Amino acid sequence: MADPDTSSDATAPGSAAKPATKSTDAKAGWFEESKELIKTILYAVLIALGFRSIAYEPFNIPSESMLPGLMVGDYLFVSKYPYGYSRFSFPLGIVPIKGRILGGDVERGDVIVFKLPSDNSTDYIKRVIGLPGDVVEVRQGTVYINGKPIKRERVEDRVIKVSPNTDCLKNIFYRVREADGTITCRYPQFRETLPSGRSYMTLDLTPNGIRDTTRPYFVPAGHYFVMGDNRDDSADSRMSAEESGVGYLPAENIVGRAEFLFFSTNGEAHLWTPWKWYKTVRWDRLFQAVE
Repeated sequence: MADPDTSSDATAPGSAAKPATKSTDAKAGWFEESKELIKTILYAVLIALGFRSIAYEPFNIPSESMLPGLMVGDYLFVSKYPYGYSRFSFPLGIVPIKGRILGGDVERGDVIVFKLPSDNSTDYIKRVIGLPGDVVEVRQGTVYINGKPIKRERVEDRVIKVSPNTDCLKNIFYRVREADGTITCRYPQFRETLPSGRSYMTLDLTPNGIRDTTRPYFVPAGHYFVMGDNRDDSADSRMSAEESGVGYLPAENIVGRAEFLFFSTNGEAHLWTPWKWYKTVRWDRLFQAVE
């Protein structure tokens, strides 16, 4: 007959060891899985930051300064590589690059996103009108470059349905009730054509306004002259930093070139009303190239 004590002693160590081994293995497995998850998240963040810094960065339109082409509620991609890189190409300016490197040429008519010279934490979007060495002047709404006028012609009104993102309240006399009862903004629209042949639409909401006639601006080396397409509602190079404008834009402040829209909303929906999202998307604007 087996010794009861011997049988009991042999079983006890074995039964006690198994739970301890399982617990240790579980902790080790959890630790390894956590490490892998953290590594995966870290890699994903680094890849996203790298893509955002080197290739494309999303940007949303916060104001009406680039009407009629770009509207409040538009979301677009800005490409980084066409003009090369400066410290402002990277989040928080963490890469200490002096000036620009690997850069291509900025062209007249390009729509660019840049850091405001007077506040490098603020992003602006405008159109490049003057290159280094140019003389830019505005006379009664017509832009002159180096003494020659840009071709400017009146075209059909820009008609936009009223919504939270386009309400015409700044220019209430352009707010119109159409025959079918729809309320729209009817803005007077002009097509400008640069010497290169590139053209785009602009607005002139206040004929003979205070910014429709300016002094000549001599664009210094390493700088650009930028303007909003909504000429009477844009703080741009026609105004100095002291006047809450942009002044001459240093080349290193350029973040990138606006390329195309990937989303647009009229502002009638909120994050907490997802059932309205579909109806508020401006489907006809998606994937439009920026002129």
